[in-house]
Amino acid sequence: MGLSAAAPLWGPPGLLLAIALHPALSVPPRRDYCVLGAGPAGLQMAYFLQRAGRDYAVFERAPRPGSFFTRYPRHRKLISINKRYTGKANAEFNLRHDWNSLLSHDPRLLFRHYSRAYFPDARDMVRYLGDFADTLGLRVQYNTTIAHVTLDKDQQAWNGHYFILTDQKGQVHQCSVLLVATGLSVPNQVDFPGSEYAEGYESVSVDPEDFVGQNVLILGRGNSAFETAENILGVTNFIHMLSRSRVRLSWATHYVGDLRAINNGLLDTYQLKSLDGLLESDLTDLAILKDSKGKFHVTPKFFLEEASTNQSADSITLPQDDNDNFAMRVPYDRVIRCLGWNFDFSIFNKSLRLNSGNAFGKKYPLIRASYESKGSRGLFILGTASHSVDYRKSAGGFIHGFRYTVRAVHRLLEHRHHSVTWPATELPITQLTSSIVRRVNEASGLYQMFGVLADVILLKENSTAFEYLEEFPIQMLAQLETLTGRKAKHGLFVINMEYGRNFSGPDKDVFFDDRSVGHTEDAWQSNFLHPVIYYYRYLPTEQEVRFRPAHWPLPRPTAIHHIVEDFLTDWTAPIGHILPLRRFLENCLDTDLRSFYAESCFLFALTRQKLPPFCQQGYLRMQGLVSTESLRQHRVESRLLRDYAPTGRRLEDSSQQLGDQEPLGSPLAPGPLAQSLDSNKEEL
Repeated sequence: MGLSAAAPLWGPPGLLLAIALHPALSVPPRRDYCVLGAGPAGLQMAYFLQRAGRDYAVFERAPRPGSFFTRYPRHRKLISINKRYTGKANAEFNLRHDWNSLLSHDPRLLFRHYSRAYFPDARDMVRYLGDFADTLGLRVQYNTTIAHVTLDKDQQAWNGHYFILTDQKGQVHQCSVLLVATGLSVPNQVDFPGSEYAEGYESVSVDPEDFVGQNVLILGRGNSAFETAENILGVTNFIHMLSRSRVRLSWATHYVGDLRAINNGLLDTYQLKSLDGLLESDLTDLAILKDSKGKFHVTPKFFLEEASTNQSADSITLPQDDNDNFAMRVPYDRVIRCLGWNFDFSIFNKSLRLNSGNAFGKKYPLIRASYESKGSRGLFILGTASHSVDYRKSAGGFIHGFRYTVRAVHRLLEHRHHSVTWPATELPITQLTSSIVRRVNEASGLYQMFGVLADVILLKENSTAFEYLEEFPIQMLAQLETLTGRKAKHGLFVINMEYGRNFSGPDKDVFFDDRSVGHTEDAWQSNFLHPVIYYYRYLPTEQEVRFRPAHWPLPRPTAIHHIVEDFLTDWTAPIGHILPLRRFLENCLDTDLRSFYAESCFLFALTRQKLPPFCQQGYLRMQGLVSTESLRQHRVESRLLRDYAPTGRRLEDSSQQLGDQEPLGSPLAPGPLAQSLDSNKEEL
């Protein structure tokens, strides 16, 4: 009877039940890497994973990439610059002034081909991201909303657990490493009496005609608030803007996320007394009341607390009742909330420990300087949501910054899980100065992620050569050997880009007289962005990094050098930039880094016990320049070479033939010089 009842279970419905009951058959597909979100950061990581041949998938809730830009910014103009012309052909340099392109090997996928506008339309960004994903064949699963993320512990997994992702259809996905690139998508709301009357930036009308002849109060003081004000400035009676802190201008703070000039028209109308204005107050100390005519009144919250339960503006004493000069005594027709965005923690199980619980932790996930979650190994935060690492300091919350931090995370993962060391170029010490000069003049990641990503030069034994590592997370310096697979046993240089220590802030006058430093001896007082080179005899410890001096990006070094700021950001002046740098490097290494003609190396070989590295690595290895008449004459006068050329044209021909035949002056080179050296050993 039991068998006959069980038999139908192997029909179509029964097959599903059998699969569900059989553990081996119900294991979800397992991938090495899962990427949440097909915005700029998610696509950038997908590109690096695909180029490395890794097993990955990108999950995107929308039917196409860049869904955020289909709606935001609300007024459609991006504030990321699209500088199409720089006068330079160097692609890396041009990326310094291209704030929208992602990194790829395909020159067609530069944003300059998608818009001619300096401040592009958001629709161009949507089109660009779609082409980026399609052209490169990135593996994106669209219309897939990940509804829940949790952990499944497994000692066989890379990080001791797998990440279990469940989508809106109940399908389960498993991965070893989770890369979250969902951005900041939850509108920030402040809870205070009457906050429900405020319309959100995410939903308020963008048609100026809806605001004609109205009194408008905007809560907030960032770019979204000023963008909203700019849109309706010409049709309202007035606009008041309320926030707890003073306005932060990006040209004063040198932080791209602060108020940009493109949106600050309200500052003009405020300071020129054209009815609009800015006010400062903590929103939690205020209340908004609605009267019988539908108008809104702002009052300190304690007025409300002293009143009865009836919280109508018609029945409560307002500040203007006692103080007829109260700044906000005029009622408002509209209140608009523009308070920014927070990370969406709702889909993540508490076991992942992404939220710290403090105020800042409600906006951003809790992560390390390596962009890995502090609570879950193998979970990395990418893009805008990773901005806690450099909030209000650098450009890590924006495309032109996080395209480089994403690459840094990928390099960390390549070493951790695939034993691929951090990319480095090994060069002879004679090329140290030129390598630094090239990078500080061209590198975009170093330039945009100043104070966050730095180049690291690892010296070889006896300082005969070095390894050059690009764009390493500066706050992870103590763990460099573990994270990169490179060794730092013989000293290192760190190349960072910095503004002057007292030149950035909302209260700074950045246009003061004599703000520019032009003399080499005053380079340490440079205000504008400039290269700073730190020298360490030993790799700093974690304690030294943690307890570094206040406002220093790195621990106190053995020696430090500032390359003086340059109006053109062109650090190639032989006397002003290169010579002081070379002398600094020489002092640190106790060697001579100059380049010499072979003639000089030849003379050094006769007069010095220790040759400069250039002569050791070039001249003595038969890699010098060709012979010259002056060198030939020195050889003759030193009796190391017989004067084979009599006079005139034959002398020139002989010299030319010698130059063609032998690299300059190697004592081991074949020919008359080698013979002369052999016959004159005792004399030498």
